[in-house]
Amino acid sequence: MSLSVEDRFVITELVSLHGHLVDEGRLDRLEEVFTPDVVYDLIDFGHGPLVGVAAIREAALALGSANPVAHHVTNVLVTESKDGRVQVRSKGLGIKADGSCGSVTYDDTVVPTRNGWRISHRKVRARREPLNGAPMPD
Repeated sequence: MSLSVEDRFVITELVSLHGHLVDEGRLDRLEEVFTPDVVYDLIDFGHGPLVGVAAIREAALALGSANPVAHHVTNVLVTESKDGRVQVRSKGLGIKADGSCGSVTYDDTVVPTRNGWRISHRKVRARREPLNGAPMPD
């Protein structure tokens, strides 16, 4: 399988759509981003993986006002696999209501479905150390 320029564009837009939907409270539209059986891995944040769109929706509602008010996605890299899946790595910035922010890396598996490309697996990795913890000179 060879990804077309159009596929790459649509996949990049898919990754971007997540932040818009969540920030607008449009959790009823998460099926436009994820497969029904998506695995949303939040282990790096001390939570188990969420399985299914309903679990993502419930977790966001349970988090309530602790949710970021803005999700920004950047540095999107799209890589195709021989098995038809697509790996997407992107950076995310979350801005909280108090102005504090955090940085993550999203590692997504994107698959073609009859409704278009969808994320079937997302691992969210917190960025907590400069240079990913590489030793710093004294």
